[in-house]
Amino acid sequence: MPTEEELLASVDALLAEEPQLPPPAERARLREAAGITQARLAQALQTSTQTVKNYENGRSEPKSPRLEAYQRLLKGWAAKYPAHGAPTPAPAPAAAAAQTITPKTFTGPTVPDPEAVAPVAAPASTAAEHTVRPAARPATSRRPTAKKAAVPSTDSRFQHGPLAVLDGDGSAYGVDGIVLDCPATTIPELVEWTLRESGLGAAKLNRHGKDADPLIVLTAAAAVKLGLPERLEGHEERRSLRLPEDHPVVKQVTKAKWQLTQRGFGPWARIYRKAQGSQRQCVQLAVLSWDALDERSWPGVAEMEPADIARVLGVYAQRVITPRGSTAVSGLELMTALRPPTKAVQDPETGNWVSGYNPGSLGTEPMDPAPPEATSEHPVVVQGGWTGGFLNEEAYQWVRSVDLLSDEECLLPYAVGLDLNTAFLAAAARLVVGLSAPDHFRNVKFNPKIPGSWLVDLSHIELDPRLPSPFTPDGSRPTGPAWYQTHTVAYAQELGHDVHPIEAYLRRETGAYLDPWHDRLKNAYVDTLADLGVTKDLSDVEFLAAMERHKQTDPALAAVLSAIKATVKGGVGKLRERPQGRKYTDGERWPALERPTWRPDIRAAVISKARVNMHRKLNNMVKMTGLYPLAVLSDCVVYPSPGASPLDFLPYAASGKPQPGGFRLGPTPGLAKLEGVQEMAWAVDLMEKGLNPARHIKGGDAVMDEGE
Repeated sequence: MPTEEELLASVDALLAEEPQLPPPAERARLREAAGITQARLAQALQTSTQTVKNYENGRSEPKSPRLEAYQRLLKGWAAKYPAHGAPTPAPAPAAAAAQTITPKTFTGPTVPDPEAVAPVAAPASTAAEHTVRPAARPATSRRPTAKKAAVPSTDSRFQHGPLAVLDGDGSAYGVDGIVLDCPATTIPELVEWTLRESGLGAAKLNRHGKDADPLIVLTAAAAVKLGLPERLEGHEERRSLRLPEDHPVVKQVTKAKWQLTQRGFGPWARIYRKAQGSQRQCVQLAVLSWDALDERSWPGVAEMEPADIARVLGVYAQRVITPRGSTAVSGLELMTALRPPTKAVQDPETGNWVSGYNPGSLGTEPMDPAPPEATSEHPVVVQGGWTGGFLNEEAYQWVRSVDLLSDEECLLPYAVGLDLNTAFLAAAARLVVGLSAPDHFRNVKFNPKIPGSWLVDLSHIELDPRLPSPFTPDGSRPTGPAWYQTHTVAYAQELGHDVHPIEAYLRRETGAYLDPWHDRLKNAYVDTLADLGVTKDLSDVEFLAAMERHKQTDPALAAVLSAIKATVKGGVGKLRERPQGRKYTDGERWPALERPTWRPDIRAAVISKARVNMHRKLNNMVKMTGLYPLAVLSDCVVYPSPGASPLDFLPYAASGKPQPGGFRLGPTPGLAKLEGVQEMAWAVDLMEKGLNPARHIKGGDAVMDEGE
């Protein structure tokens, strides 16, 4: 007879065993039966597509906590898609009746939360509170019918998706074609309905983070019905406009004991009460007729029908984040959502769970930069009397002197512009940045592994004048000691030059803070391009053809792609947001400084690496082809070309494969696409006038957005 100790030991051994997964081939079968791509599964598990491929071919196995999430997902699929093909049991009548919806007008993916990936039916009592009815009018989307069904929502709290677009008839259009009846006639009633009855919201992106607040987008008719003016009037900049505090709607909100954030009731308004325990009480509103959706970031979206607006914003919410403001604001919020500043930790003395620092994040407290990393109006500069100069890590704006053009170049017929896909995003990959406050050092030896700012003289380095200097944004040769970010100094070493820093501001605690941000946005960018017909398996000829027509394939998804690119650019820019308003005085603190994400040193690191990456490609192109650029603007470069296509001058091996190290065509961040083609005489004429051909190579006088 075994003893109690032996039995407990045996049970503990069983508990210690890792969860068992089905064989690799069965994993692939279940995923395909569910209609899920490897890329979407990778996004749900917060890993790479290649890792999922490895799981399905037996090359590797997941580790905890991903192991448990993957096992839970496979169990859920196995119940729905048994190997012998038995049909899935029908849902309970009450739940089925409560979820009656119109045929779906959008079949894009709903990304499941890795911690809750098994399908969960909404409780009948909860679902019955909602009225879900057919759409009042059809959507105008021209998107081709998808071959695979969308993944159903897996969180019963948010069974109707992350957001809805409300029209003047009380119809709230959500993702997947659903339409909810919204009886609200005032803003407080709308907030209550959204939180208590709508079933809107989204699960957190990180297990230590917070669920996304529901977003309600108001059409002009809905805004007027709820007592808001159709347009905001004023003489200030559009983004600073808001309702006055004595406006009736603001008074309604206050009387109902709701609060507005410090930015008030503007195009993006947040209405909240203090959280009850762990449950947040907050709703995000966006007013379309107040220009909440900037045309530059969301081209054509504000003029779409409500169902199509819901589709565009829904895809963005599922692939990036539920919008909380401009794409720049969303880009910054995504960083925090993926790297929450705190997590639950156990107090060693009391045993209670308390909020503690989450390693790898930026923490909860704002951090002053080193003086050379700050802006000229920053308090550490003005109050500290700093006169030692500043980092000037900006994107390229360079034009080659016409005196350095050869006759052979001038006789070539074309100028061809190449644009690097989301160059700032590519630079953020595996980028080590500082997490702690800067420390000051003098006569320090340069270390390329330590992020920081270095005062060093690079003026002795002589490079080919037909290329921009890698050390300055305008491409000119440095004239003396200056402050540089680590990547810029490291590149000087890479080119074979000695560097001897005079002083430095360095950070002892470091980490790849932007890695999850990069991974999520990269997946969003690549997946959206793939939906538009631009996939990784295309040849270069096919890629150029697909890019030429991708915006016409589906204007709604093209708008999502534009918003993703703007999120990258704006998120990086927000890391060094300058003061706004005419009443600001140098030396005063401005609101952005109170954010832990006000980190100009991280912005400088991204831009420095992006500029160095560009110069490295330019240098390699000279070695491989003998070609020199005419101009560079941020991530766009213009080359003289014998033909009207990049294929006429890009380097290829004898096998037909692109040569590594130079510019390569492709749909992933860091690879290139065609920006535009003009006659060479056109480019020379602009250069003689001191203008940058890269700014106008697309055609017309449109200014290219940095970081696109």
